[in-house]
Amino acid sequence: MKQVLETIIKNIVENQEAVSINEKEEADTITFEVKVQESDMGRVIGRQGKIANSIRTVMKALGSRDKKKVSIEFLD
Repeated sequence: MKQVLETIIKNIVENQEAVSINEKEEADTITFEVKVQESDMGRVIGRQGKIANSIRTVMKALGSRDKKKVSIEFLD
């Protein structure tokens, strides 16, 4: 699941080396903390958060296969 998220994020940003994804798993919840370069943050979030919401939707669908709740946090 982390690899799918990493692939999505890296295809959006300009500086792919600055992408960092930290995965925290607790019981039935997985939290991904995504860090990108400050100049790429707007690309990842998108206008009115549409891209970020789309990424969250895809990841929640992947998580539902394994009966896990998935949340994604975009950090500065």
